[in-house]
Amino acid sequence: MVPNPFTDISRSVRRRDQRQSPRRYQWFFLRRDPRLMQRLLIAAVLAWLAFLIAFPLIGIITHTFADGWRPFVDALIEPEAMHAFIITLLVTGVAVMINVVFGIIIGLVIARHQFPGKILVEELVSLPLAVSPVVAGFMFILLFGRNGWLGSWFEAGGVRIIYALPGMIIATIFVTLPFVSKEVIPVLLEIGTEMEDAARTLGASPWQVFRYITFPSIRWGLAYGITLTTARALGEFGAVLVVSGNIIGRTQTATLHIHESYTNLHFQGAFSASLVLAVISFTMLLVMEFFRRRIEKSREN
Repeated sequence: MVPNPFTDISRSVRRRDQRQSPRRYQWFFLRRDPRLMQRLLIAAVLAWLAFLIAFPLIGIITHTFADGWRPFVDALIEPEAMHAFIITLLVTGVAVMINVVFGIIIGLVIARHQFPGKILVEELVSLPLAVSPVVAGFMFILLFGRNGWLGSWFEAGGVRIIYALPGMIIATIFVTLPFVSKEVIPVLLEIGTEMEDAARTLGASPWQVFRYITFPSIRWGLAYGITLTTARALGEFGAVLVVSGNIIGRTQTATLHIHESYTNLHFQGAFSASLVLAVISFTMLLVMEFFRRRIEKSREN
């Protein structure tokens, strides 16, 4: 009897399918049930976020209130802690105000004007996002230190920049520079210049054009940028550590106070201050989400 080659081929295919059937049917089942794949992906994301965020936050809360509320309050009302939070709020407030003004100006210049070197200006604005804060701090020491390029001139005038409050403010302004302008520029590009040109044609002054047309159009993007700037300034550590010297009671911010407390085994003070900053950061996230939704609604309208 002559063997049939097609029969042999079909038998070998069946044997191969039998060996690979569990894996094949498993992936086939996942493809046929997209809801299962969706649940698996959601579970993976939630597990990853719990590992990175939820568990550390729960750990901070647990250690903070391990002995009740009283140690938490006592740690926060310590003179060093209160002074650190006051310095943090002062540095953050000044940095936010300056970056709001210059962020709007930078946004208007980039979005409304064409000039040689515009691309270079845009890259310089984005530079703080790429440069390490520690490197930025050393840059300011070389510039404003006692033997720096400008430091000797300021020292001669009785103004101290490094290891003082002005240096901390400058470093915070640097690391938070891009946030306002990065939120304002896309809004300015989207709204165009038609309404502004029409207002100028009708005799409106530059200030009137900005007040009644430009500012209402960018207000939600500006608010979002202010929120980002505030959150970043509150949590700044590297650049401020380098330029401040971490002098307790003088140039120590909240993040530096946390580092100092933990290093000196004062865990209650470190955990208490960390929890306060975490609550502030979470509040900032809620505010950012509110402004983001308002921006989306304003764009839809």
